[in-house]
Amino acid sequence: MTHPATHPTTRPATQTVSSPASSPVTPARRLPQPPPAVTPVALSDPHVPVRPCGALSWSALGCTVDLRTERAEDLASASTLLAQVLRDVDDVASRFRPDSDLSRANAAPGRWVQVDPLLVSAVQVALDAAEATGGLVHPLLGRSLVELGYDADLRLVRLREETGDAGLGALPAPPPLDSWRDVGLDDDAIRVPVGTTLDLGATAKAWCADLAVAAFAAAGLRGAVASVGGDLRTFGERSWTVRVAERPGLVGDAAGRTELVDAVGALATSSVLERRWRRGGEERHHLLDPRTGRPTTGPWRTVTVAAPTTVAANVASTEALVLGEDAVARLTAEGRAARLVDHDGRVVTTPGWPAPAEPSWTDLPRSGGAR
Repeated sequence: MTHPATHPTTRPATQTVSSPASSPVTPARRLPQPPPAVTPVALSDPHVPVRPCGALSWSALGCTVDLRTERAEDLASASTLLAQVLRDVDDVASRFRPDSDLSRANAAPGRWVQVDPLLVSAVQVALDAAEATGGLVHPLLGRSLVELGYDADLRLVRLREETGDAGLGALPAPPPLDSWRDVGLDDDAIRVPVGTTLDLGATAKAWCADLAVAAFAAAGLRGAVASVGGDLRTFGERSWTVRVAERPGLVGDAAGRTELVDAVGALATSSVLERRWRRGGEERHHLLDPRTGRPTTGPWRTVTVAAPTTVAANVASTEALVLGEDAVARLTAEGRAARLVDHDGRVVTTPGWPAPAEPSWTDLPRSGGAR
């Protein structure tokens, strides 16, 4: 479970573990099995796309969750499984819940804090993303987000903005790009480096979609697609027609540039359009460039990437927004099928992105820019 790093990150055998009496550790959850392997995404899948018979949408983790099932009778089971995954991850990994294991660890920087193994796995996913991107998808930007005003659920942040309680303090310098290597991991404990705040917002929602698919497979469901805040994973032997939209939950011109594609595997859309607020007289968004600690300022307003897993797609789409002008070259070199929309609405695609699909029904799962 320990992440390889150039710094010692394992807990010494004699190290005491911090577990404040006021914040007891919850019983360990059963770790979901890794998501089942899928054929690398084939957006031009020759099979006839699934026509969903079951559909459900709700709000969780501060975003819109969409679920579609191939069989109507699978919807109840699939929604229960997905909702449980979302609750479990939110319980341990929310930066906004003072009773979460992540908040307890952030409150004790430099010390080992006993946590649920589910959080250890979530942190491992975030560290893997940092390693794969050279730190451009960085899990230690929590302090920067707080100082920029994103220190609570976005609805509360915007309400504070409306009431005028939105003063701006001095922005901290971002942590070094390789500082993620100083995060300590053990089977049931983590250590947050001093002077940093761990935030899993860049990977947690995508990971939930992958975990949900693993649960669907274990339950014997036939086919489904789960979208958590625009990070989408399909399950089953057939492709799904997916609406790629810049703004979740909207249709027509209000949704921005939209497109329908047939998907197998995963799609993730990262956007600077949705999670926005004003502070200190300046409009801000939640996708930060770890090199500056400030919101990205590149040419793209949304990036959608296809990959075998939702985490892989999400990491690539987030990295692309940070890279800016260099994103198309990086995505192409990595063989990622992607669709990028610039601030003027112009669309650029990389090799492998499909021609638009034309389904005969309208109730479609969505990969939208809710993150």
